[in-house]
Amino acid sequence: MSRRLDAGGSWIDRSKPLLFRFDDQGYEGFEGDTLASALLANGVEGGFTSPILSRPRGVMTAGPEEPNAFVEISEPWFDTIVAATMVELVDGLVAGSRTGVGRLPDPAEVPSVDATHRHVHVETLVVGGGASGRRAAVAAVKRGDRVLLMDERHRVDAPPEDVTVLPRTTVLGVYDDGYVVAHERSATVSCLWHVRASRVVLATGAHERFVAFAGNDRPGVMLASAAATYVERFGVLPGERVGIFTTNDSGIRSAEALRAAGADIAYTLGVGQDLSAAAEDVDLLLISGGWNPNLTLWRSLGGRLRYDEQLSSFLPDGGGPSWLEVVGSADGRGLAASEAFWLEPAGDYSEHFVDLQRDQTVADIAEALDAGLVSVEHVKRVTYIGTAIDQGRTSGVLTAAIVNQLLGAGPEAQGPTGARPPSVPISYATIAGPDRGDLLDPIRRTRIHSWHEEQDAVFEDVGQWKRPRYFPRGGEDIDAAVARECLAVREAAGVLDASTLGKIDVVGPDAAAFLDRMYTKRMSTLPVGSIRYGFMLGLDGMVADDGVAMRLGEDRFLVTTTTGNAAMVLDRFEEWLQTEWPDLRVYCTSVTEQWTDVAVAGPRAREVLAAVGTDIDLAPEAFPFMTFRDGEMAGIPVRIARVSFTGELSYEVLVDGRRGLELWTAVLTAGTPFGIAPYGTEAMHVLRAEKGFVIVGQDTDGTVTPDDLGMSWMVRKDDSDFIGRRSLRRADSVREDRKQLVGLVPDELLPEGAQLVEVNTGQIPMPMIGYVTSSYTSAALGRPIALAMVERGRSRHGETVYAPLPGGTISAEIVPPLFYDPEGTRRDG
Repeated sequence: MSRRLDAGGSWIDRSKPLLFRFDDQGYEGFEGDTLASALLANGVEGGFTSPILSRPRGVMTAGPEEPNAFVEISEPWFDTIVAATMVELVDGLVAGSRTGVGRLPDPAEVPSVDATHRHVHVETLVVGGGASGRRAAVAAVKRGDRVLLMDERHRVDAPPEDVTVLPRTTVLGVYDDGYVVAHERSATVSCLWHVRASRVVLATGAHERFVAFAGNDRPGVMLASAAATYVERFGVLPGERVGIFTTNDSGIRSAEALRAAGADIAYTLGVGQDLSAAAEDVDLLLISGGWNPNLTLWRSLGGRLRYDEQLSSFLPDGGGPSWLEVVGSADGRGLAASEAFWLEPAGDYSEHFVDLQRDQTVADIAEALDAGLVSVEHVKRVTYIGTAIDQGRTSGVLTAAIVNQLLGAGPEAQGPTGARPPSVPISYATIAGPDRGDLLDPIRRTRIHSWHEEQDAVFEDVGQWKRPRYFPRGGEDIDAAVARECLAVREAAGVLDASTLGKIDVVGPDAAAFLDRMYTKRMSTLPVGSIRYGFMLGLDGMVADDGVAMRLGEDRFLVTTTTGNAAMVLDRFEEWLQTEWPDLRVYCTSVTEQWTDVAVAGPRAREVLAAVGTDIDLAPEAFPFMTFRDGEMAGIPVRIARVSFTGELSYEVLVDGRRGLELWTAVLTAGTPFGIAPYGTEAMHVLRAEKGFVIVGQDTDGTVTPDDLGMSWMVRKDDSDFIGRRSLRRADSVREDRKQLVGLVPDELLPEGAQLVEVNTGQIPMPMIGYVTSSYTSAALGRPIALAMVERGRSRHGETVYAPLPGGTISAEIVPPLFYDPEGTRRDG
């Protein structure tokens, strides 16, 4: 049955009919309709279901506060869940009802919408395109301001001149110093706006309030102003025999609008009359329980509220920033005075609904209070009232009032709970904008990347970097390639592209004192030309990163970090310098990409470098471990550091990145007679595990101290302070039963992450005493090895642990975490 009026509807164009489908049925509407108005025009009064109790529901409002009518849009764009009242009708629209919970389909099944971000600076931003918002915009234009006006509906009546107007745009959040984020919707583009405004005017209007009575959630119950909106803007009469309950004059005006459109107003009820019974005699029951100013954005910035007894509503009461102003009905202006009526008394409140999206009733609130709760914020967390898509627009004030009433307090005792941004749901795709696919994260490549590609290297992502994982030859699989690369390093020489390690230049008169505070080892005693390994801890005393510091001069260090933590370490440096120690004269600069790092390791590494040609004396007595030298190699200025992550004789050759590939090829050419081979990150992992060298982030997980790793020698013993020192002395940090790093010799290769048990009972669950952090097959040792964190691990050497797995149980002997060359004789060649 059509409910479209023969005339009227200021927002629709009857000359432009549109076809759409809803729940597999075809319908017709007009340009300017919303999906909700078009459904009502076609006589679809219900068709929706509540998410928890599966009760039938219908359209209740005409705007973003809609608590019932949620749909999924599948054509011509995809939206997992959105209020039908906020969907602009377009030709070919396909929608289906949702129960308040969206779904994530296969991306291949749904049409894509381009997402973009835009940035704009204005003197005045007006949020809301009603009469008050338009007046504020005109006044700002007269002052000479650049003015932007945003409104969440798809049309703004009488848009002011010289104002940029963005309909279909919802402000998601207002933040410090006039920074505003908003979402503009369209069928083809989803745009996230970043606005910087000197002044923000909130003309966000007010939402009509419903009241709690038995069956107030049924189809055919509608807010009075919404029914008038459907008549006036869309030419739709939502019901023919109409009853109204109102606490204020605006409800009467809404009823008169329906009467003028041809509805039979069967009765008008006020406070004290039997509302529940009257609902049975009409096909549309209008409710007007007063008005709630829409102050979500105001409150998010600390704006206070006060209760107004005349309006029976909460109004703004100062507390917001000076650049933020509330105008119009959002400030209570023009709202009808209302009696304070929240719920119809009854013996059973199980169908007096308060939050229709959460299916929560007055009975649920009473149960929470009976459990001892008093605060409306606590009631919210127990009942989840106000946490659904509408963010409590219809339920917030009502819930607070009912809590107050049931506790015997006045309506001003507690106000509504706060809502957090975003004010409406927004897709992750829109938040990401263009930063998706290949643009999701920067792809970083070393200066030697092209050579790796030519050699058919298999890459892995490490942080943002593409690093060669292994270099297959002649059809090798990963196991064969890694075994060959490992043996090359152990028996001859290997070369690794280590350029991705983070490198930070730390310069200034206080550089040494600063690094003393950041690392567990004292860096200020390091001689110029020497290198020191150190841990960086968090405030909790847990290992956050590791690296080496090279002292280039009295006031200059080059600090290295793990590949994935380079940005974090630099950020931490800057945070402490800028917020805690601004008196320190230190400057930090990332130079990761300015250096290419060619690491040559193996018993013949010294011979390889000599063959390349260098003016640096490579003899052990002239160039000891943990020192560096500047000079030339192959005619290229270089800095060579004697450090080792393999346990073999190793040199890391640092060179201007622009000449990195030139040096790399020179090393490979000169090293060919010595059996040199390029090796990747997988072989590097095996080689360092054979020596028990940890990788932060793999063998640690944010709960590991230096002592847990058996590296308490890395922590200086004097009384000087460093970040995390106090936490190392906490009782929990020195517990005897903490997990400690151990080595494992298993019967077969263990999967990383495998849980370890002391006794294999065969019954799940079993008490877990540890887990595997690293696991490899060692070509040099001819067997699998692993590193693990095990409770009281250092006292368990020689014991057997078990890893129960779906395919069976693997046993392993606990040993010290050092499998190869325990005397360390190979380090110096």
